[in-house]
Amino acid sequence: MYSGKLRHKITIESKLNAQDDYGALVESWSTYATAWASIEPVSGREYFQDGKVSAEVSARIMTRYISGVTNLMRVKFGTRIFGIVRINNILERNKEFELMCQEIA
Repeated sequence: MYSGKLRHKITIESKLNAQDDYGALVESWSTYATAWASIEPVSGREYFQDGKVSAEVSARIMTRYISGVTNLMRVKFGTRIFGIVRINNILERNKEFELMCQEIA
């Protein structure tokens, strides 16, 4: 992996479930790691759902290996949020990741 391609600073976040003052579970996200990455769009489509146009975008995010990342986490890039669909440990060498993601927001 060439460091020149890793020009996007991303944040990998993990989900926390905490109780509020009334005992209800509240979902929040905390920073697990920050890294430099390359982000490449893989596909996108628009479709009608419930009488309105919706969009779906998927992306490939390449970054250096970070221990402990799971598909229950998400990736934040600026105001965009990606859910991790699949994690590929390239050549199983623990040197780099390929994160296949679906854009959430």
